[in-house]
Amino acid sequence: MLEAIYAAFSHGWDEAFSDDPRGRDLSGEAIWLGRLVVSLAPGEPEAQGLLALMLYADARRAARRDPSGRYVPLSEQDCSSWDAAAIDEAEQLLRLASGAKAPGRFQLEAAVQSAHVARRATGATDWEAIGHIYEALDRMTGSPVVAVNRAAAVAHTHGPKAGLALLDAVAGEKLEGFEPYWVARADLSAKAGDVEGARKAYAIAIGLQTDAAARDFLAARLAALA
Repeated sequence: MLEAIYAAFSHGWDEAFSDDPRGRDLSGEAIWLGRLVVSLAPGEPEAQGLLALMLYADARRAARRDPSGRYVPLSEQDCSSWDAAAIDEAEQLLRLASGAKAPGRFQLEAAVQSAHVARRATGATDWEAIGHIYEALDRMTGSPVVAVNRAAAVAHTHGPKAGLALLDAVAGEKLEGFEPYWVARADLSAKAGDVEGARKAYAIAIGLQTDAAARDFLAARLAALA
């Protein structure tokens, strides 16, 4: 059930700026369902973790676009535009869940988001901590998607070549159509000095991206390689 709610939220997140309200409003419905589950099962830490995860993400909804409608990546978002009340609620839920001493996937994913939003107070992102959380998630789930996120985090603290090595370790059929994998590979290849590799990866990522603003952002990154 939690997986289904999160799938609905993720679809709504992807459609947040579309013209179709059927997809655009789905994340709000998923948060409502998450609150319902927490109220019905107040002792379930993974339900609390899922609700926290959704609230952390939804708190940054408006910051994903600038006033002109251009895509803004998380690292460049203005923290002051995040929804402080939603973040505070998510932090409280995550602390409550952690008291059960029964860590799970949604709690760990929420912990990653908590580390990101801590930038509001510190002015910097603790990539070392994020890398450790993704390492724990990787051991728990064995998900290649988690491995991609871990590679990106590790690259921030140990350099692009370390991140690329982790990407190479999980490369395969399952990730061929996963746009974030190609974005991470393009970014790290560029930082490692492999301009041609970055160009190829950006071209694939652009072809897979369905959001026009995000696609324009990637095209600008590709053009900047010249």
